[in-house]
Amino acid sequence: MTTSTARSSRGRRRSGPSHAVHRDRKGRRSLLGAVAALAVLGAAGFAAVDTGSSGAGAPHAGDKGGPTERARSGRAGATGPARGSRSPSPGPATASVSPGPTVSTTPEIPATGPGTFVTAAGGSTRVGSGTLLRYRVDVEKDIGLSAADVARQVERILADPRGWTADGHSAFQRVSSGPADFAVRVATPGTVDRICGEYGLDTGGEVSCDVGEQVMVNLRRWLLATPVYAHRVKDYRALIINHEVGHFLGHGHVGCPGPGRPAPVMMQQIKGMHGCLPNVWPYDGKGRYLTGPSA
Repeated sequence: MTTSTARSSRGRRRSGPSHAVHRDRKGRRSLLGAVAALAVLGAAGFAAVDTGSSGAGAPHAGDKGGPTERARSGRAGATGPARGSRSPSPGPATASVSPGPTVSTTPEIPATGPGTFVTAAGGSTRVGSGTLLRYRVDVEKDIGLSAADVARQVERILADPRGWTADGHSAFQRVSSGPADFAVRVATPGTVDRICGEYGLDTGGEVSCDVGEQVMVNLRRWLLATPVYAHRVKDYRALIINHEVGHFLGHGHVGCPGPGRPAPVMMQQIKGMHGCLPNVWPYDGKGRYLTGPSA
């Protein structure tokens, strides 16, 4: 779906005005005029010194067009391309996968964290009539999120009748111990970069990924969404989960099916809507799968 470092901008010291000189009729410099010119020069040079700033913070991923990606090996998905058979699309250009600075308008979002996780306690009932897939919900430590709250939101998303259970092949149940088929993990941009990078993906501090039975959710996207969903952040969380779980199930990216139609959940909406309308569910209220041309 819906990764860049902000360059610091430093002002250059301006050169002051050329020394104004006054010559008397005999061509000699006026000492008084030279002293005044030096004072003007010193004031101008001092005023032009810039202590530097970090800019406006990292841009939204939608501005750069970074993809959410999947990378896995060994297993074919239920539908769509075989898992691990598709080369990941390139992320936005970055020098490395190290995290950029925190967003200046939301300094409470850490750029990176300890890389250790707490698993939400308890579990859920089974939803869906298909093959049961057990999952955990993990939240990186010390990032200000409640694992229990995140787990409740993920449960609601995966249980929605417009979600992946509508395919008739998938059922979900959250667990906190024992075997799990995959984990939904909310983590800082730096931790997402590191884990996704281990599978060859560049998330650049901005986007999420699905790798190694891990649905890695970027904390920045979880809290801020994207410009299209800026006032519908909880809806956007459904899009993140459904998109990445869709990759886990074997679905690849698709494009917009046409102007004015709902954007498929497997469309990289973070890169632009291309005339489609915002939509965060794989199926509509009548059980019809929402898709588009293969991307």
